[in-house]
Amino acid sequence: MIQRPALTAADVERMARAAEAEAVKNGWAVTIAICDDGGHLLFLKRLDGAPPVSAAIAPRKAITSAIGRRESGVYEKMVNEGRVSFLSVDQVTPLEGGAPIMVEGHCVGAIGVSGVKSSEDLQVARAGIAAL
Repeated sequence: MIQRPALTAADVERMARAAEAEAVKNGWAVTIAICDDGGHLLFLKRLDGAPPVSAAIAPRKAITSAIGRRESGVYEKMVNEGRVSFLSVDQVTPLEGGAPIMVEGHCVGAIGVSGVKSSEDLQVARAGIAAL
């Protein structure tokens, strides 16, 4: 039997606070989503001023990173380089801004952020993960 770490509610809250602090520090109105390793939503917050569509996109970025075990931008790059077939893969949203949460070599979840430039979304997600 494989033993591996798992996120707790306290872990999720700590990462969410750090991600939100990074967004607020930079004046970015974003939505932050955190999911477990299976892509099940554990946290969602749309900051004041974040576009409504960001509340749909952020969880999809998190799910993509969790089930793909890599940053969602990897898929965006693949599509941009011509592998458009990835657009048909269920539950994969090929947009930068999602990052897996890796602990002891295991993916325990992911953070997805939407609302500003993709690289800025990713910056917010990485700030959340760094708090873990």
